[in-house]
Parts: sequence; C-alpha cells; structure tokens
Amino acid sequence: MRNLLRSIIGILAITFSYSCSDLSDEPRALLNLVLVDAPPAYDSVFIEILGVDVRMNVEGRDTEEQSFFIPYELGDKRVRVSDLVGGEVLLLGRGTLPPGRIIELEMRLGTEHSLWENENVYPIALPTDEEALVNIPVSLDLDGGLSYDVILDFDLEKSIQTTRTEPFAFELTPTVTAILPGTFGEIRGSVSPTTLRPSITAILNGDSISTHTNTAGAFLFRLQPGIYDLYLDPKDEAFLADTIRGVEVRLRETLTLDRINFRSNP
Repeated sequence: MRNLLRSIIGILAITFSYSCSDLSDEPRALLNLVLVDAPPAYDSVFIEILGVDVRMNVEGRDTEEQSFFIPYELGDKRVRVSDLVGGEVLLLGRGTLPPGRIIELEMRLGTEHSLWENENVYPIALPTDEEALVNIPVSLDLDGGLSYDVILDFDLEKSIQTTRTEPFAFELTPTVTAILPGTFGEIRGSVSPTTLRPSITAILNGDSISTHTNTAGAFLFRLQPGIYDLYLDPKDEAFLADTIRGVEVRLRETLTLDRINFRSNP
C-alpha cells in the first residue's frame, strides 16, 4: 500500500449564542477553534464532525458550569481533512461567547468515517455505534471584546488503528489536544523529493506530535517552546529515514529550516 501522508490545517470558527437579562449588555469574546490534523498513510481521510461543546464558568452566573454547543452547519458533515494541506483552511462558523473561563472542549463525531487508498474506500469504525465524544482539557479565560484562537490537534495517525490487514479494517479512537493562544512557536520546512509526502515527528521528552507534507513538500509545526528532535520517515523503502536533533522552538517565533533532501537507500 502506497503511503501518502499530508499535514492538515482547518479552521473551526465556532458560533455561540448566549442570552441572559442580567448579562445581555456585556461585551462578548470571539472564539476561533483551529483544527490541525495529521492523517495516516492513505490518499484521503473523511471524518464526520457534528460540532463542539464548550464547557465554561460564565462570569456573573450562580451555577459553576454551563455548556454551549457549536454545530457544524453544513448538511454533509464529513470533512475531507486530506484536502486541507499547506495552509489551506476550512471556515465552519464564527460567533461569540460570554466572558468567563473555558474548562473543557468536547468534540462530537458522527459514525460516518472513511479513508481512501488507490480508489478503494475503507470505513473507519468507532468502538461503539454511538457518537464519539472527544474530551479536550482546556483552561482559558475569555474577556469581553477580545478574539481568541485555539488550535485543536487531531492526530489521526495516533487515532486510526489497523485492526485487520486481509481485508483491511480500521478503528477510530480519537486523540485530540488543544494549543492555546500565545503558548507556541512554529517550525516550517520542506523536503525533497516532493513526491514522497513523508511523515515528520517532533519529539520532546518522550512526547511526540506528527505532521506531513503537502504536494510542494512543505510542512508546518505549531509547538510549545522547547528543544525538539525531528524524525523524518520517507514512507518509501527507496529512501532512508533521517533525524534532525536539537531544533529549538521559541515562543511566538517561526523557525524556517533549510530544505531537507532524503538520501537514496543504497
């Protein structure tokens, strides 16, 4: 099976509605949720996203927690994440929240998930037939009149498991983390040959996050500050894997690496 790996960047700018007589005159905070996906080795991956629940403590309310649901507005809620490469984004909605503290996000997934490889389609099954609720721990204070971008890292490479090979069968156990505004820096780079579309993994203290290249061979990481090792897997036996050690990510800065050339396997 040919491996086609791509990095995914999509935007979920989520719409909220909130009304209460004693808070109706207060300014609202604009919340944008940015989805970052890393699909595994297939031509395309479809994930059905129903929306996101936001749990928060609202200023001026007696109850400790309230929940606001953000639906994905399109009729067909299957998102072809593999098309969102090289900085391409998908705007799903935009809206406001009351001032307060977000304490958790919960992504609702449907049951229609699939991947394609060489014109063959394979369903990706959830562990149960019910909706998947993906808990994403977050602690973020919202002030009225400000805009906030939260990056959701949906790591499909970790989330999709191969349960059978003949014929192929797959299971989805979603892994999603949140990166809060003002807490990260960027690594940009590119690889050659561009036809490989390898996977690139950033490793820090035993933890890892993966991304992939677009058709031009470019990739992008958004990471918390630290010293990372980058492992590059060409996903092609004709080329050797490579490791770049000691790559420093600085807060609110972008590091652009020299072009990386994969070496042929002798």
